[in-house]
This record gives sequence, structure tokens and C-alpha cells, in this order.
Amino acid sequence: MTIQSQIDVLCGVTHELLNLGFDGNPIYSNRFCELNTEVYRQCESLYPLRGCNSEEEALLCYNLLAGYHATIYDNGDKNQKIQSILGRCWVVLGELSASLLKCQLLVACYGEVFDENLAEEAHAIIKSWNGRVLTEPEREVSEYLNSLEANSCLGWEIE
Repeated sequence: MTIQSQIDVLCGVTHELLNLGFDGNPIYSNRFCELNTEVYRQCESLYPLRGCNSEEEALLCYNLLAGYHATIYDNGDKNQKIQSILGRCWVVLGELSASLLKCQLLVACYGEVFDENLAEEAHAIIKSWNGRVLTEPEREVSEYLNSLEANSCLGWEIE
């Protein structure tokens, strides 16, 4: 199985987990657990791998962040792995041109660290899409960024 096909599997199962119940069907605990287990298993399998170019590395990091964020499972080192993936993101973000993939990765990173510079760069890419109908992935990343910004805990004081 190629790294791209593994990424595609992770993307599909993560999307299914994140959208569970939004189609109006009931959420069954066994399916919820199965999806969480599969997302976590896929993340663990892909975590040690590296993309063969900047785009594949960015796609891998994006899907790992989305997968780890979506699942409830943690063998005790999930936060360390997320920090490691973020380190990989900082390298690859500088190598990407403005694109949907870069915007998705910026938003996924923003969702972890809430650095305003990431949000600003993502907004600049989204703004470049003005004047045309957005694709479904473009609309999703724009809505997700807006949701993160509206619900961020930046103004909260943590003691």
C-alpha cells in the first residue's frame, strides 16, 4: 500500500468520524468506537512515515493532525506526537505555495496552537478565492477557520 493510499484511508475514516450523525442517522456507540479505533490505528501507522516531497509531507501532516484531533484515543503520547507533527509543519509550510493544501495545513496548525499569524495567512489564501464559487473543500476549510476563531479560548485566563 502506498503512502498516498494510506493517507486517503485516514482521510476517509476521519471524515466519517467527524461527520457521524450529521446525516440525521442515529449515532451508535459501536460504530463510534470502531471509527475512533480505526482513525487512531491509521494515525499510529502513518506517524513514522515522511512524504517524498513537500506536498505529500503537507498532506500527511494535515491528515495526521486532523486524525489525532478527531479521535478520543491516546496511548499517552498523542500530545507529544502532535507537537512533533507541528514541528514538521513549520518546515513544510515555508516550502508550499499558496493553495488549498497550504490553507488546510495552516488551519489545522492554528487549531492546535491558535497563533494569529497562521490564521492571517489562511485568510489571505481564502481571500484569493473571492469572485468564484468555492469548492466543497475550500468552503469547509473557510468555515472551520471561522469556527475556530469564534470559539477560541484566546481570551480566557487559565490559572
